[in-house]
Amino acid sequence: MTRPDWSEIDTVLLDMDGTLLDRHFDDFFWEHHVPEQYALKWGMTVEEAREKLLHRYRREEGTLSWTDLDFWSRELGLDIPALKEQVNHLIQVLPHVIDFLSYLRTAGKIVALVTNAHSVTLDIKMRKTKIGNYFDRILCAHELGLPKEEPEFWDKLQKLMGFDPNRTLLAEDKEDNLRSARIYGIRHLVFIAKPSSTL
Repeated sequence: MTRPDWSEIDTVLLDMDGTLLDRHFDDFFWEHHVPEQYALKWGMTVEEAREKLLHRYRREEGTLSWTDLDFWSRELGLDIPALKEQVNHLIQVLPHVIDFLSYLRTAGKIVALVTNAHSVTLDIKMRKTKIGNYFDRILCAHELGLPKEEPEFWDKLQKLMGFDPNRTLLAEDKEDNLRSARIYGIRHLVFIAKPSSTL
């Protein structure tokens, strides 16, 4: 990968899950922990529950509901925030992230955490990782009313933050989000190819 020319970058937008934090937590939570609890509650095998839930998850991908814990609590009849707390020991910062965030602060960049995650998830992860102080802004897509998959999201974010898209870097592990940012006009894009320690 070509290293960014930091003299051409003023603002750094960073995704959370799979970019700064190990996505293993989220993969384990939604693919194993939730199906286990759903199977217990509704009297089915874990495999039956997993198959049903994976199908249900796919219907919401790319929407705000995908990360809305209130939505999933209602849909599944489970206390999703409480279930997240049960396995929060799996929440981990990816290697070298703290060094990178420290470098950005020293370099005087404007640093924003920009996530599709629900505010409750964000609170759980910030409490666990203690990385919140590295950011000038922390923004959830729910605040803007659009997921990052929509190019209009970046327009709303720009109006809120006032960044120059030509002098902005976005790091993400989701190609759809990078694609929408490119369509909008964000110049410096970095794809995180290893979002999970277990993949």
